[in-house]
Amino acid sequence: MIRETPQEFLDILKSYIPDLQKPVGTARQEFSEFLAEFQSDELPAVEEVAIRDDLRGALCTVPESVPDRVLLFFHGGGFSMGSAADYLGFCAVLARAAKSSVFSVDYRLAPEYTLPAQIDDALAAYRYLAGHGFPAHRIIPVGISAGGTIVLELLLSLRDQHQMMPPATVCMSPFVDLTFGGKSVTVNRDNDWLTFALLIAIRTRYLGNRQPEDPVASPIHADLSGLPMLYIQTGTGELMYDDISAFAKKAKWAGIPVRFEIWEGMFHSWQIFGKQVPEARAAVAHIGTFIQETFDR
Repeated sequence: MIRETPQEFLDILKSYIPDLQKPVGTARQEFSEFLAEFQSDELPAVEEVAIRDDLRGALCTVPESVPDRVLLFFHGGGFSMGSAADYLGFCAVLARAAKSSVFSVDYRLAPEYTLPAQIDDALAAYRYLAGHGFPAHRIIPVGISAGGTIVLELLLSLRDQHQMMPPATVCMSPFVDLTFGGKSVTVNRDNDWLTFALLIAIRTRYLGNRQPEDPVASPIHADLSGLPMLYIQTGTGELMYDDISAFAKKAKWAGIPVRFEIWEGMFHSWQIFGKQVPEARAAVAHIGTFIQETFDR
């Protein structure tokens, strides 16, 4: 599946590591510029949607989008950066691969809003779709990086509130354990564009007064029973590779159907870099096939 690690591109990414010591607005602007440079140039048709007064979403469609199915998408950015607008190119790629519309959520960001604000926003977005023509079996939550964490916590909240579940979910390089206890955090320090210092800064901004072992912060510490099918992608070069692998194993032991894809040599969130990395295009194609098969059942 993988030919070789794209080391030259990885070195470029390392020079763009966000500096969370900078003012919040500056860090967010630099992250937006970073995504604009490396993300797909393709843009979807976009309809701005008010979920509530302080929460908006963007309904993204491409010509291939089937009207009665939607991906509920949560972007990355370490819980404190990124926006629906920043990820429009990636949403277009996802929409085309999955032949679905994509509802991208502008959830509230840390440090202004700490956990559980992001999960509350995810629940509100899910309920909005359910009330606007998309029953649960026509919604698949999808998240990348921090967005993958939000997706998992959304599922846990839906289960605990006895609400209808989606048929499956997709998580790309999710944060699953904010204790960051896996050996890969050290072993992969030269193989990922994230750094351990950045992970700690992300955790500090996001958690507020909560502890990293809290299941609301780290889904690996939650009871995972009763969740729908999980499709998870990770790369062997990720700092969080061991944590994600341990989470997939725990989910399987909990009786959850899990499709766990390990991509040799890939780094954190490689899926968004389709212009530069062939494996990104291949990974999204796999996701698209999975989503189409799930909706067609």
